Amino acid sequence: MEYQVSTEFLWPQGYYADGVHAGLRKVKPDMGWLVSTVPAAAAGTYTTNQFQAAPTRQTKQLISTNHELQALIMNSACANAVTGAKGEENAVTMRELAAAKLDLPVHMVGVASTGVIGEQLPMSVIQHGIDLLAREQDLRVTEAILTTDKHAKTASVTLPIDGQTVTISGFAKGSGMIHPKMATMLGFVFTDAAIAGPRLQTLISELVDTTFNQITVDGDTSTNDMVVALANGCAANTPLTPEHHDYDSFKAALRYVLMVLAQDIAADGEGATKLVEVNVAGAANAVEGQQAAKAVVGSNLVKAAVFGADPNWGRILAAIGQTDVQVDVHAVDVAINGIAVVAAGLGTDFDEGQVQATMAGDKVVLDVDLHVGDATGQAWGCDLTYKYVQINAAYRS
Repeated sequence: MEYQVSTEFLWPQGYYADGVHAGLRKVKPDMGWLVSTVPAAAAGTYTTNQFQAAPTRQTKQLISTNHELQALIMNSACANAVTGAKGEENAVTMRELAAAKLDLPVHMVGVASTGVIGEQLPMSVIQHGIDLLAREQDLRVTEAILTTDKHAKTASVTLPIDGQTVTISGFAKGSGMIHPKMATMLGFVFTDAAIAGPRLQTLISELVDTTFNQITVDGDTSTNDMVVALANGCAANTPLTPEHHDYDSFKAALRYVLMVLAQDIAADGEGATKLVEVNVAGAANAVEGQQAAKAVVGSNLVKAAVFGADPNWGRILAAIGQTDVQVDVHAVDVAINGIAVVAAGLGTDFDEGQVQATMAGDKVVLDVDLHVGDATGQAWGCDLTYKYVQINAAYRS
């Protein structure tokens, strides 16, 4: 591992951010921005929900057209989704207000919103929030995008590239309505590395597929969410390409940041008490490996069993069996927290009390070997608890 994981949040060169309480929420920070001091290469992945929100569409269009941004303005408490022409206008106005304060062209400012669907942004509050935002390095930005999350999600790594220290950092929100198809949460990753926008897009599209797209909390795909990556080149390395001797190290470091954020979202699922990790081996190909892992971690019956510390392995096999994934039903193996519960397609004589005791912790690992090929897959989720229903029954109150 050529990158170094930081236990503290690190600011890549040439960025600042802030988060403020504008008044969209009762008390907590609800608006923020992330700004590069110079134009940055930009890439993104976006929700595939058909009711894609105005801010998501606009940011997607900006990045796909120009492959660069210099700032992102963001808010919580109001999704600005399913809000018609007025919602589109408000998203543009939000970008215009931020651009004016930052003295930037409007096309260099993206926008991200999250919160309740179907409500218009109160633009006087948005204006007030932008007036309050400062040119600081303030981690309140990580709180400004939270909804039902219990905590902010952050990650930072450093690595040497061309003799320069490159930093990659990220923050994300997500707790409910998590079942990604390209991305279904808000995630922002930024680095001072030099890399062209189209190349960064290729990396993000590939890496999101094995990180954020492999988490699930409740099976619902949001209208708003996206992952956006910025790279401003302030580290002054030679621009990264697949031929660069440090390219693979950068790719691994970027994947680590995305994976940590994704796992943190899964662990912080609404009402969750446990992180669930599913590791699939012996798949026919990588797609089927990921599909099998996602099927298990997304099964409500599996999630409920994990909550109850019930080693009901039949639910694991049933979740895989209802997919089109190839599996040798006479050879499949299953382990729960390292203890074999299925071997060669049949239940083992395991100590149920022992397995239950291991499931009482805050992480449960399910290993499945399909015995078909050599490919693998991995996915993350959480248990399903009474609290999830309570949170979502009272979401707007």
